[in-house]
Amino acid sequence: MTLPQIHRRSFVSGVVGGAAAAGLANSVRAQTADPLPCHVGPPAHAKGPPVWMEMDQIELDAAYDQAFYAPMGYQISKRIASTSDAVRARLGEPIRLSYGATAIEKADLFRARKPNAPIFVFIHGGQWKNGAAREHEYPAEMFVNAGANFIILDFIHVTDAGGDLRVLASQVRKAIAWTYRNAANFGADANRLYIGGRSSGAHLTAVALVTDWAREYGVPADIVKGGICSSGMYDMKPVRLSKRSNWVRFDDDMEDAMSPQRHLDQLRAPVVVLHGTNETPEFQRQARDFAAAAKSAGKNAELIVAPDYNHYEMGESFGNPYGPSGRASLALMKLPIQAS
Repeated sequence: MTLPQIHRRSFVSGVVGGAAAAGLANSVRAQTADPLPCHVGPPAHAKGPPVWMEMDQIELDAAYDQAFYAPMGYQISKRIASTSDAVRARLGEPIRLSYGATAIEKADLFRARKPNAPIFVFIHGGQWKNGAAREHEYPAEMFVNAGANFIILDFIHVTDAGGDLRVLASQVRKAIAWTYRNAANFGADANRLYIGGRSSGAHLTAVALVTDWAREYGVPADIVKGGICSSGMYDMKPVRLSKRSNWVRFDDDMEDAMSPQRHLDQLRAPVVVLHGTNETPEFQRQARDFAAAAKSAGKNAELIVAPDYNHYEMGESFGNPYGPSGRASLALMKLPIQAS
């Protein structure tokens, strides 16, 4: 076969034209600036008087608002919700349980594949005022695969509770006690009951961990065998001083009652406290201080610091057996990364 003849004039024209186009493209690229990195931290401002430690009001408000330290948080929250949809598609719809008399006092149960399996009760985050169980069911698959029952709670938003966090805490505690009493009804082992949560859910987890179960709920004092507190808050003083007081109506009694770090005498179960290095300075400090205070009180406490994780990524990692929150949960429950 004879190859078509290439005329010199056409060849030269093509080379010159291609070089010109490449030069134009290079010129356009050279004029296109690199994208600016997302700003992380409080907005630029004139430094005001200190409100908490060395922080002024703008800095403190930013330290309790994840959007200033995790600019892609909204996208991660959407991914968590879509992952939850995918998990339900694979596992099937959960069993809907009622742990109390009001409409919101419900929980979703993803049953383990074998009877007498342990239980993990998950408490979702959302600044105490956002979110529902169905949007946060993404960890269920990991726990079921590892051989556990997974229960996630619905509870009232603080904005529907008159700004009182104690209402949320009461519902969470009631749900945990209900789970202990009713575990046999869904084939679970009540004596292997663990709890955990992220963000404001980690706060409610810590509050539950310092509950006087025998006096307040008539169940054994040690019904909870361990807790995971990922990216939470454990002393409400700085939270009260921040913008969160716009939707939480703090007073002295609430601040004290909802500060689990002040009630470590009631902590009986091992607790694992986690934070990421890309979280706000206050969420990092809160985790360090809570773990240190628990250890100083002679409690079984562990601090895990996850390099290069932001607040939303720490929560998302509850669904990943290789991520910090997921791995810590399975280790606490003495479960394999995946059941054989």
